Amino acid sequence: MTAIADLDAFALASAFRRKQLSPVEATRDALDRAEASQPSINAFVTIDRPRTLAWAAESEARWLKGEPKSRFDGVTVTVKDNMAVAGWPSRKGSRVTTSAPVDFNAPVTARCQEAGLVVLATTTMPEFGWIGLSTSPLTGMTRNPWNRERTAGGSTSGGAAAAALGIGRFHLGSDGLGSIRIPAAYCGVAGLKPSFGRVAAYPLSVMGELSHLGPLAREVREVAGLLSILSGPDHRDPLAWNTAAPDFSIGLEDGVKGLRIAYSPRLGFATKVDPAVEKAVAAAVKRFEELGAIVEQVDPPIGDPAPIAWDIWNAGAALALALFSKAELAQMDPGLVACAEIGKAMTTPALLDALLYRRTKTIIAMAEFHERYDLLMTPTMPTGAIPLGADLPPAGFAGHADWGPLWTDWCPFTPPFNVTQQPAGTVPCGLDADGLPIGLQIVGPRRNDAMVLQAMRAFESVEPFHRVQGH
Repeated sequence: MTAIADLDAFALASAFRRKQLSPVEATRDALDRAEASQPSINAFVTIDRPRTLAWAAESEARWLKGEPKSRFDGVTVTVKDNMAVAGWPSRKGSRVTTSAPVDFNAPVTARCQEAGLVVLATTTMPEFGWIGLSTSPLTGMTRNPWNRERTAGGSTSGGAAAAALGIGRFHLGSDGLGSIRIPAAYCGVAGLKPSFGRVAAYPLSVMGELSHLGPLAREVREVAGLLSILSGPDHRDPLAWNTAAPDFSIGLEDGVKGLRIAYSPRLGFATKVDPAVEKAVAAAVKRFEELGAIVEQVDPPIGDPAPIAWDIWNAGAALALALFSKAELAQMDPGLVACAEIGKAMTTPALLDALLYRRTKTIIAMAEFHERYDLLMTPTMPTGAIPLGADLPPAGFAGHADWGPLWTDWCPFTPPFNVTQQPAGTVPCGLDADGLPIGLQIVGPRRNDAMVLQAMRAFESVEPFHRVQGH
């Protein structure tokens, strides 16, 4: 008999419909595994067993009456700890935030509960999601299931680790400079940063239009299924599209034959990439040629947009930390506090220049690029997961003596597409010399999330993803 942990969201829903398995049984199994993983992986913040099982019991009753809320009623979902779940605290990875429960659901949480999903737990993140790593003052270190001495990535740290372990099938993340794609790549799962506005947010992020909300999962079909749920409208987000949610399963299996793909191994400005990553990504792109796509190696016509992103990010950090006292700031991650200090010194004209002019120039350049190319493919990260607790790869890591002073110096591939607001997904495409996952990033034109998912699924169909051994 197949173990519950090995059933994907579709198989679980089928088992619920046929009354071969109940949502309560599946949820209890997921809770047991979540609790058992905490000492070694530390992916979760709030686990509220009685309340989660109560939600599962409600789902079970709906299935027994033949009245599920959706096709995925009863499937479990984890929620990143910067998204509100009514009745639970939302700590954002920080010791200085309140432990009192919030009294509302974020739009993404509301959409999940409207679909009958069972909220399993909230997941760990670095403080206020400021860095692409998996350590916070509140929860300590979240370890990579592939190697517990390596980071799980961030800032959707716990969500990606849980996905790798198969603890819960759906996982909610947010992505300001790569916070879905980095941990998904490091933990060997699929993740998508949708087009900005596709998924509603509330409260709005202080990082403004850099921050996108989206799904992570073990399988691309699950990523597509969750995005269909998350894309529902919500009046609390004036920047969201607030149009009806599409069914992203439609066309998901159509393949990539005839699509024009630009392959850029370094985006024209990334100077340090692990040769094993370059080799794996090049081989993955070759598979798209074999699937009938037309591939050309070419760099997009942009410089490094990281300075634009940093100006917006630092200003947001300053806003986020403005209400905290000096004593509270002393308890926070020094790197985050340093970002806020830089942001405080920024002038209003300089911020507006980043938001309105430099960003728009990059958006236009990429829009014109996509008039020629349907998709852009790059590495997701230039290395496999770096050592746990380090802010940068150590000297000599992946064959490079120095990785620069900022964490974005070893993360050049993800921030550009927060600046441009394009959909960008990642899928595992191999293992590095240490046996750790390598990610392939697939980027599409704004609002064409479906094509990105289609390409992600096409690759998965011919290159099934590696799984963590023993899980």
